[in-house]
Amino acid sequence: MRSQTPAWHSADPGAPGAMAALTPQLLSLSQAGSHPYFNLPDFTQPSPPSTPPSLPSHQRCRPSDATKGLLVALLGGGLPAGFVGPFSRMAYQASHLPSLELLICRCLFHLPIALLLKLRGDPLLGPPDVRGRACLHALLNVLSIGCAYSAVQVVPAGNAATVRKGSSTVCSALLALCLESQGLSGYDWCGLLGSTLGLIIIVGPGLGTLQEGTTGLYTALGYVLAFLGGLALSLGLLVYRSLDFPSCLPTVAFLFGLVGLVGSVPGLFVLQTPVLPNDPLSWSCVGAVGILALVSFVCVSYAVTKAHPALVCAVLHSEVVVALMLQYYVLYETVAPSDIMGAGVVLGSIAIITAQNLSCEREGQVEE
Repeated sequence: MRSQTPAWHSADPGAPGAMAALTPQLLSLSQAGSHPYFNLPDFTQPSPPSTPPSLPSHQRCRPSDATKGLLVALLGGGLPAGFVGPFSRMAYQASHLPSLELLICRCLFHLPIALLLKLRGDPLLGPPDVRGRACLHALLNVLSIGCAYSAVQVVPAGNAATVRKGSSTVCSALLALCLESQGLSGYDWCGLLGSTLGLIIIVGPGLGTLQEGTTGLYTALGYVLAFLGGLALSLGLLVYRSLDFPSCLPTVAFLFGLVGLVGSVPGLFVLQTPVLPNDPLSWSCVGAVGILALVSFVCVSYAVTKAHPALVCAVLHSEVVVALMLQYYVLYETVAPSDIMGAGVVLGSIAIITAQNLSCEREGQVEE
């Protein structure tokens, strides 16, 4: 049999068609190199840096408005506010600073916000069509703070904060349900009831052992003032939710300071006796109260526009836990086992509410 010589052997390199004859064989060899056995890694070239796989744009999550509102209320509203009550009590114990005078000092920290409004060219009192509601919101907050400062002077700071926050939570839930027809889920109601139960555990033993006579009357009056402060707070939050105009937050913050000064200065000279503190501790407490209260006011006002007001008030129960800790470690006041048990119930309820409302948004959709 006659042997056949491959074309690439028989082709004359000098012939004009040699390259054309070699082309099919070169293509077959290049295709053979693509076989899996020929795909060996090239160790002479540096490997490209490994990058973590990125999610497509439609799968990237960001916190929803309710999540951001609750986190702001917890970290910026509840935790700073927990220091306000004990510091107010320390100022009263050090120099017998009246509650209205402390409220005046706090309002002074709100007045510089007028410079921000002037720089932005916004009216100080807000647009004319919503000016009445904005002033009503400021008046309700002034009443709430005045009742709270008066309550902490006759009852322990932790108990006053407990009654105020508990009444604000219950009133906010009922008012939002009746006025706004804004319902809550089962988990939210469970968290609200749990937080309210924790507050009852904290305050219940103290209410059952009120002393007879003048001391018991002042103590009962302190709890009543704390309850009225919570009611005024819940009404103020609902009024703020109805406000919708540019620079709403700085406007209501400035109005709080203005209305507070107008109402507190005459009341201080009529109802109480002004006191000029002469010790550094009192001035430090007054400055801390003003700064922390301003931060809490701004954060709570922002949070209530993102989440349900009852949920915001429930998350603000963290103020009670902070106040109880400072009451024990700083003021050296007794903290009963029921206070610790109630604080644990409050923290568990806050965890339920926060976990239920944690969600992320994807391409305009909210996934819980």
